[in-house]
Amino acid sequence: MTLKRRTFLQGAAAASVAAATGFPHIWSKNAGLARAQGGEIKVGVLFSLTGTTGIIEESLNKATLLAIEEINEAGGINGMRIVPIVEDPASDPATFAEKARKLVVGDRCVSVFGSYTSASRKAVLPVFERRDNLYWYPTLYEGRECSKNVIYTGAVPNQQQDEFIPWLFENFGPRFYLIGSNYIYPKEENNYCRKLLAELGGEVVDEEYVPLGHSEFSSVINKIRSTQPNVIFSTVVGDSVVAFHRQYRAAGLDPETMPMASLTTSENEVAAMGGDAAAGHFTSAPYFMVHDSPENQRFVEAYQRRWGGDKVTHFVSEPSYFQVYLFKQAVEKLAASDIDPPTIREAVRGEELMAPQGRIRIDPDNLHAWLWPKIAVARSDGQFEVLRSSSDWLRPDPYAAYPGQVCTVNGLVEG
Repeated sequence: MTLKRRTFLQGAAAASVAAATGFPHIWSKNAGLARAQGGEIKVGVLFSLTGTTGIIEESLNKATLLAIEEINEAGGINGMRIVPIVEDPASDPATFAEKARKLVVGDRCVSVFGSYTSASRKAVLPVFERRDNLYWYPTLYEGRECSKNVIYTGAVPNQQQDEFIPWLFENFGPRFYLIGSNYIYPKEENNYCRKLLAELGGEVVDEEYVPLGHSEFSSVINKIRSTQPNVIFSTVVGDSVVAFHRQYRAAGLDPETMPMASLTTSENEVAAMGGDAAAGHFTSAPYFMVHDSPENQRFVEAYQRRWGGDKVTHFVSEPSYFQVYLFKQAVEKLAASDIDPPTIREAVRGEELMAPQGRIRIDPDNLHAWLWPKIAVARSDGQFEVLRSSSDWLRPDPYAAYPGQVCTVNGLVEG
């Protein structure tokens, strides 16, 4: 069986080489040996440590490094150590692309773990597709992407909104105000929100976007006062989340009657804004720090032991952590001479792992993760209370907003 599997993986790697354009030599046998020489496997870690999204991305960096350290301390991968090469793209998409090229071409990393915003993922995608390398992306995102060079471990719209929007509609009312940061993720999430609201008979009273890093929400709050929505559906990110919540509270708005419902507000942002500013508002995500499982207890304890007892875990740091273990499981199947991005990709298809949120699986067709949606309300102590959990893991559908389009192992298929 081992020989058959290795033959299959090598064949898959050869097929990927044939499909790649411009660099037919890149995955030669000698290149594969170079990736595992000296008992080391080099990987890139590409999260912003500075800039507007540094508030969230530094925790993704920490979770990634924690997993790498744990794996190395336990003996590595088949005796080989993972060597992380850390770069700071400073919340700038152009810098993300520059650093990605360095990691893939200059440092010859076999995979790169990185990105929070979709803008940064879109910026690096051409690098990984041109070089047929692998990018491990842990963030919830808008879907509508089908790349064989990205392993998507965060939630897509159907995994966050299919239960959340009907629940908000039923509990608070039909009138939604949509506010997001001005880039692709909030716009696509709001597009899907509109679709679900239309099916329910709901109404979008206004839709507005603010620049990344925006910190002055007085005009937005004035519009909210005038339109009086039942729900403020927020997809603002980074520092803007903190500013928006604080100004909402200072304006005297009441989450009991007009809550913010977010896809992007985690324990990390709550810690930055203070529990009082977050209390009473809602988030939908596959993971919350309070989730009760042995795997999560170990994760939280290890994270705080390594980075400080006051640190929090959240729904993007958790996949940042578990995706390194998925990488480990995939590489464990390979001989040192076979370790390259195409063979790792084939080895991770259908792979399952008991993550802190529950058992997850990489879909063999679209390379997205099967996850466990949850709805929670923020408390004044800085944690969330989970109000509703899915009864089963949910299949990822990155094209849920676009009927007739399906991401398959052969790429995007349009019906």
